[in-house]
Amino acid sequence: MFPIRDNIPSRRPPLVTVLLIIINSLIFFTLSDTPYRTFVGFTHKYGLIPVKITKLVVSGAPFSLGDLYPFITSIFLHGSTLHLISNMWILWLFGDNVEDRMGHIRFLLFYLLSGVIAGVFHLVFNPLSRVPVVGASGAIAGVMGAYFVLFPSARIITLVPTFFLVPIFIQIPAVVYLFLWFLAQLYSGTVLSVIGGAAVSGIAWWAHIGGFVSGVLLNRFFLRDRY
Repeated sequence: MFPIRDNIPSRRPPLVTVLLIIINSLIFFTLSDTPYRTFVGFTHKYGLIPVKITKLVVSGAPFSLGDLYPFITSIFLHGSTLHLISNMWILWLFGDNVEDRMGHIRFLLFYLLSGVIAGVFHLVFNPLSRVPVVGASGAIAGVMGAYFVLFPSARIITLVPTFFLVPIFIQIPAVVYLFLWFLAQLYSGTVLSVIGGAAVSGIAWWAHIGGFVSGVLLNRFFLRDRY
């Protein structure tokens, strides 16, 4: 099921949502014009690599700024065009309404905090992974978690593919769609953790879970005083 749009119009222009989409796109397409080795090197420098943090924690060595900034910079990197487009589409779909309730600055802070918490969740459940984690999906999962709480009566117009190649569009309550999405992440993350495949699956399931949970729990602290 692929979400197309919701039925909740935003009252104010989603300036930060649009800005985030532009920044993510500019970074990706700028890097995509560089040689592959440069792209990989950039990803390893600015992506989040759990084992680097784990070694510091185990050794008791002090953290430097260079050790911590990947929790932020990794949110603005993407591994492929499809990765970028899918993330930005979901951000556009849910971000405008959440930004509407929070205001521009609060929404930006909430987005970044959700991304950091998502990175911490991924680190905790994949402490020895050497694979750099990149992508805005953890931060966007936070936005989805906030939407889940703030817009329970919303409807998500969803594309359902069929075997006959004739698309079907149905309206699904936002709480149902997002709850099922969360259960899918939780199932995948748990199963792959048990069989040892989470680190090599290519998807940071626990980052999604952590981001969503943070969005559900923390959105209230970022809301406008008045709607």
